[in-house]
Amino acid sequence: MMTRSIPTVFIVDDNPSVRRSLERLVRSAGFRAETFASGKEFLARKSHDGPSCAVLDVRMPGLSGMDLQKELIREGIPLPVIFITGHGNIPMSVEAMKGGAVDFLPKPFSDKDLLAAIDRAVDKDARAREEEAEKAGIRKRLAALTPREHDVMLHVIAGMLNKQIAARLNIAEKTVKVHRGRVMQKMQAVSVAELVRMTQRCGITPPEK
Repeated sequence: MMTRSIPTVFIVDDNPSVRRSLERLVRSAGFRAETFASGKEFLARKSHDGPSCAVLDVRMPGLSGMDLQKELIREGIPLPVIFITGHGNIPMSVEAMKGGAVDFLPKPFSDKDLLAAIDRAVDKDARAREEEAEKAGIRKRLAALTPREHDVMLHVIAGMLNKQIAARLNIAEKTVKVHRGRVMQKMQAVSVAELVRMTQRCGITPPEK
């Protein structure tokens, strides 16, 4: 696991015996488990802040597993999904995987296969959360830059020399050096290469030389 917190597996299935069986399996593997009898019941749950994934039955009354996946996407909830079904087919599995499902397991499936899929799903979610936390930290540091520091930074990541930046911004070269030093300090970057990597992660592109 890429995180110290215990991942949570959300189990959504209208069959009580299936829910109980899956809950026991998930808990025996060291995960937390929460069960729901319907997609609607799951959506009513408060948002979860921690690594997790969902195991969804494809066919359920009301909101199907496929419908629930689409609703999660629509609401911008990047929750890794594993589908289980006794009525699956190739087109259905293709649609599920295109929607970002980690796996599509036809019944009967082995405990080993399901737990392997859960491992992949929670690992994917943990990585995504770590990446988002890193980007949030970079955005916070970017927000601390003054407008002039931000301008200088853009030219630095474009690979321009101090004298070129000074000419472009119509300021003294020594002023560029001061701003450049403050940018590196505020961004906590030890090199220009690291600064470039940070800005790229936040979708910032340098101006043309």
